[in-house]
Amino acid sequence: MKEQSVGGEPIRANVALESAGAVVSRYGLVVILLLIGILKFTPAESDGIQPLVAHSPFMSWMYLVVSKQGVSNFIGVVELLIALLLALRPISPRASFIGSLGAITTFLLTTSFLFSTPGAIQLGHGVEILGGTGQFLIKDLVLLGASFWTAADALRAANARNVPRTV
Repeated sequence: MKEQSVGGEPIRANVALESAGAVVSRYGLVVILLLIGILKFTPAESDGIQPLVAHSPFMSWMYLVVSKQGVSNFIGVVELLIALLLALRPISPRASFIGSLGAITTFLLTTSFLFSTPGAIQLGHGVEILGGTGQFLIKDLVLLGASFWTAADALRAANARNVPRTV
């Protein structure tokens, strides 16, 4: 990255803030996906996600194929795999890009629960507001944005590795 300058003084804070934001965004996603992925193997989490998944037009079919705990376990495995792929950015930007696409898919699905889960959005005083479930899910918009950013960053790094070097 090039340093910018204003009035002759270099602005290093911009580079430091951008670097910190990149690390926190990527590895924050990793930690969140690890934690929620591990929780999916517990009966309490399986019970907790059941109403969300059951009302989803994209995911409800899973309960026709496997048990409630089986669905939760499958989602947990996927979340753990996505976390691992995201974390591989320094070693394999391409693998991290694939993980980012998985995170985008994950958070698009969870954001869609806002519209498919009864009570997530409620009418109050003539204005739609978030119910308890909606308040829980709304954070996924930020996680979705971070996932798009990590995808762009990993793709840029993967493409940079494929540029032939001239001597």
